[in-house]
Amino acid sequence: MCGIIGAASSRSVGKILVNGLKKMEYRGYDSAGLILNQEEKAVQIRTLGKVSNLEEAMVQEKPKADSGIAHTRWATHGAPSEANAHPHGSCDNIYIVHNGIIENHNDLREQLTNKGYAIKSETDSELIAHLIHSNKSKGKNTLEALIKTTKELDGAYSIAVIDTDEKGKVFAAKQKSPLLVGKGIEENFVASDPLAIAGLAESFYLLEDGDFAEITKTDIRIFGSDGNEVNREETPIDTNIQEVTKDGYKHFMEKEIYEQPEAISRAVEGRTTEGEVLDNIFGLGSSEAFKNVKRIQFVACGTSLHAAKTARKWFEELCETPCYIDFASEYRYRNPLVEDHTLFVCISQSGETADTMAALNYAKEKKYLGIVTICNVPTSTMARESDWKIFTNAGPEIGVASTKAFTTQLAALLLLACAISKIKKINNDKRANAIDDLHQAPDLVKESFGLKKHIDEIVEKIADKKNALYLGRGVYFSIAQEGALKLKEISYIHAEAYPAGELKHGPLALVDEMTPVVALAPEDELVEKLLSNLEEVKSRGGTLYVFGNSGSKIKIDKGKFMNMPECGYYNAPIVYTIPLQILAYEVACSRGTDLDQPRNLAKSVTVE
Repeated sequence: MCGIIGAASSRSVGKILVNGLKKMEYRGYDSAGLILNQEEKAVQIRTLGKVSNLEEAMVQEKPKADSGIAHTRWATHGAPSEANAHPHGSCDNIYIVHNGIIENHNDLREQLTNKGYAIKSETDSELIAHLIHSNKSKGKNTLEALIKTTKELDGAYSIAVIDTDEKGKVFAAKQKSPLLVGKGIEENFVASDPLAIAGLAESFYLLEDGDFAEITKTDIRIFGSDGNEVNREETPIDTNIQEVTKDGYKHFMEKEIYEQPEAISRAVEGRTTEGEVLDNIFGLGSSEAFKNVKRIQFVACGTSLHAAKTARKWFEELCETPCYIDFASEYRYRNPLVEDHTLFVCISQSGETADTMAALNYAKEKKYLGIVTICNVPTSTMARESDWKIFTNAGPEIGVASTKAFTTQLAALLLLACAISKIKKINNDKRANAIDDLHQAPDLVKESFGLKKHIDEIVEKIADKKNALYLGRGVYFSIAQEGALKLKEISYIHAEAYPAGELKHGPLALVDEMTPVVALAPEDELVEKLLSNLEEVKSRGGTLYVFGNSGSKIKIDKGKFMNMPECGYYNAPIVYTIPLQILAYEVACSRGTDLDQPRNLAKSVTVE
């Protein structure tokens, strides 16, 4: 993984490919490369580091071709290096770019070596090029050779292929990894992300698992797994993704933090009326089906998992329904017992997260009541594969560290809890309060931005530390987990979150004057317990940075207390998220890290 773009055009495609890679930089990568199928010979350029390095190499060589493919790589098999960067070639004839993981790569490597192929990289991807070449040498054309090759691959892949013998063509294959075909004017495209072809294509076709494609500047042909030509639905390019800029902010992450009031409003807009959630906002027939829900199984990864953990209490209170929460990457491997009338809910910003998608596919084989997806991308695989879905409407999120995705997921989860509560005709007053809190959330988030001036006072006291502890009780433990994740993701400071009551069961050993302790202390039913926990930190010389209510009894000897807006019961977790995002962002700025593309991380994790 991470980003694929290919083009066949009536004009030179080099700049198109480089600009497409730039639009996918947010996904995270360590190297970049392209192959241009010139009339006289193919030109391959690969570079370590940023796409700008590839662009500089392009300027020097000035290659021109009407077809080509390009890729940004995030290392899985083999360290970041020019040799491991894509595209990979075979015998100066077949060149490929690949997202995904080929699980039987060791066996294939041995087979190809025995056939005399010189394998030049450590990657599993290079083997695909050699397999296509081998199959083509048996009398098949390029498409036939690609189809035959995929039958020898175990794992996930999206592949784009150039054959130097077939000028002006790009071939593609898709299995469990996102890939689409874009339709332009006298040019057509393949890409792993609609953003890559925004402004170029007028519409696109989403390839299904097992699909193949062959494009020229004038023609698009899509084939099913049996090799027969098929029709796929044509989808207009969303005008919202035509241009994504920082709009004067230093980083996309900063912009996305401050976009949250509008994003939360969009997540709620049109889904409630007069203090009540509307019927069937998760799709036709969803409300009637939710009447039978007796249990809920959540699966997600990272930030999305924290959203599920936060929402669990809402479901237990509003719906009186027990909830189970699993890491998507672990769910299938514990042989889960699926009880009758269990609703399966998967959460993902992109709707393409490989571990969550694998869990969804596993769930389809079990006796779940139905599958609900909560995601930000209407064209995603998870959205298409689910029975019901709701889109968070957060808009494009470019920063690798999720911000507005998280708060809009919380809004969507609260809507789901309200929908189930309504159809079960229980807890009407609580539900009305929840919906009222949702509508007030955007203004409270705006108010919470005012905390930045206080956060600025503590940034330098945290930026030079190596470790940090985050504490919370109840739902605020999962908010603390999300805050700790943000800090470690973008500042590279080791940060861990604990339920405050667990301090004395081990983590208290870490508390000293060099370990900042960030605590969430709203005035709720657990605040008195939290006071005792914070006293334990103070007595060990710890420095406390506490976010709480203006009337709090908490007294800080060393550190700082910051007053939060007066929140409602249901919107407080959303609002308390904001200062933790700002804190992580400002600390990372102080440390000079790459905020939008932190090291070793990718935005859309499309391999398991």
